[in-house]
Amino acid sequence: MPGWDVASGERALDLAERMPWLDAAVGVHPHHAATVDAAGWARIVGRADDPGVVAIGETGLDYDRVFSPIEDQLHNLRRNLALALETGKPAILHCRSASGRRDAHDALLAELRAAGVGGPAWAGSFGDRPAAVVHSYSGPLDHGRAVVDLGLAVSFSGLVFRSGEEASVDVAQIVPADRLLVETDSPYLSPPGAPRSRNEPAWVAVTARWAAGCRSTTVEALGPAFVAAYDRTFPNDRRAASPG
Repeated sequence: MPGWDVASGERALDLAERMPWLDAAVGVHPHHAATVDAAGWARIVGRADDPGVVAIGETGLDYDRVFSPIEDQLHNLRRNLALALETGKPAILHCRSASGRRDAHDALLAELRAAGVGGPAWAGSFGDRPAAVVHSYSGPLDHGRAVVDLGLAVSFSGLVFRSGEEASVDVAQIVPADRLLVETDSPYLSPPGAPRSRNEPAWVAVTARWAAGCRSTTVEALGPAFVAAYDRTFPNDRRAASPG
């Protein structure tokens, strides 16, 4: 349950505290980069060490809708990445460029490299675990290769079924199995067959079948790998001990 601002992160953590089989993330989405002030960010930092929080985010860059100015998005991304490094909890990365462009994708890679992702400091904090997850993948094949080379996990959603996202098929084939994830992004990005107005976790099975097809296997064979990749990326002793 990723947060996107202060209030949503706190609600996610409240749910995780009541239902230990759920995981929470806290951070600031690029849409809200200009609206979360220093006091709000301090509240997020204060929550980041909670055992129910397994990741930092959702954060990243959105140069498509630009609900926050780009400079604010860059500043926000940097503070979220710094918090991920400090806590050893992976960043959940949103990345959208406007149609026909790749400026957000290139800027995100530049920021990850400038932050040292893939280098010794991050290895010291994460070991061989992914330091970030590229959420709801969208972008060209070379971008996928670049994030895989940085050691990141890649997650696919119902977005892969939309026109213009055909490169996702090729990217799904190159992600190592221990870094391959699927998601719903509910209530958004419904896959074929799901209600357009309200996606929900059950519909992740559609995207899982798509990923299995991309890799010339079955969802029954790939399913345990999805679970193992999630547990490796987002370790949580509370969840492991929960009967749920």
